[in-house]
Amino acid sequence: AYIVMDSRSIGADLSYAWPTNEIAVMGAEGAANVVFRREIAAADDPDATRAQLVKEYTAELMHPYYAAERGLVDDVIDPAETRATLIAALEMLATKHAPLPSRKHGNPPQ
Repeated sequence: AYIVMDSRSIGADLSYAWPTNEIAVMGAEGAANVVFRREIAAADDPDATRAQLVKEYTAELMHPYYAAERGLVDDVIDPAETRATLIAALEMLATKHAPLPSRKHGNPPQ
């Protein structure tokens, strides 16, 4: 949902996350199956190996602090501070002026 719900990569001015957010292209199970497919296939116990790799992937890559370190979110905020953070963000952006694009459609009929 992060990517399609106005992420920084598609032009959002600000992006915040709660500590419990999981920010990833896909879930840990699916990602581990793709990224570690050879290790899982070669393991004596593929199910146990998959479970361990999913756990490691989740712990290392799917938390919002990883996203914040890479600039994908501006800050990881306490849920109790959400209202105050959003009010401050909206006040900061209240005078923002963004010019309109020069044309509405990039592929006009000929």
